[in-house]
Amino acid sequence: MDPRHKHVFDRLERFYDAVPRDVAGAEEHGALVLFVREGAGWPFYARPRIDATEPPSLADVVSVRERQRKLGLPEAFEWVHETTPELLAVARSAGLSVLEAPLMVLDPSALPDPATLSDAAVRVLAADSPGFAADVAARRAVAAVAFAAAGTAPGEAGPAERDAAVTELELAALDEERVRIADGRRISALAGTPTEGALASGMAMRVDDVAEIAGVATLPSARRRGLGAALTATLARELLAAGTELVFLSAGSEEIARVYLRVGFRRIGTACIAEPAALIP
Repeated sequence: MDPRHKHVFDRLERFYDAVPRDVAGAEEHGALVLFVREGAGWPFYARPRIDATEPPSLADVVSVRERQRKLGLPEAFEWVHETTPELLAVARSAGLSVLEAPLMVLDPSALPDPATLSDAAVRVLAADSPGFAADVAARRAVAAVAFAAAGTAPGEAGPAERDAAVTELELAALDEERVRIADGRRISALAGTPTEGALASGMAMRVDDVAEIAGVATLPSARRRGLGAALTATLARELLAAGTELVFLSAGSEEIARVYLRVGFRRIGTACIAEPAALIP
């Protein structure tokens, strides 16, 4: 670990541990903690305990996976390599595939004006908007279509596929989204045009003065138009305006990381995401 970044990694660990706790229970399995969602919603992951005195063992990983299978949860693990370097070899020895994603932190002085990055408008979702439910449904539909064809290469899937992917949200999920946006724990945004509708989407999760930008996705037919960069820059500006001191994200690949370099993010480490081999392309 680069000593210059140790305080940043410490803050990230506290963030990763805090995000799930208001909606999920925490089960300790040796040096790992498994977050178990209470009710419907995003199923969480297991990650290293921030108070562990030893690195996670193979037995810890096996124990978590058995529990995840019993609960019908994804066998997912997340951690920062620089903070818990021993877990990479352990996860692989357990038969998991590990995505090593560039972990990037925003340099606020390098953040550009979003309007210079794309000709599409970026709109931040408002919790009290009459169209809030439709906006959230559109954000999720854009992400579903975009992540089905991951990467930055253009493709054919576009507005028609987005519209076909729109599903009605459960009232509890919509209320949870509205509450988190209203109290500042979440920011959601859409980018698009009046004729094409929503073409890109993304969100940010905030805990105190640390926030993660995640889920930035662009429909394949709209790629290479600067939408992802403009949307990321807009989210970053909103976070800074709200008093956030540390803004970070994990890029899905080195190619995607180049998009974030344009927005002022700089790599400081590696975020690891482990799942059974068949689930990671």
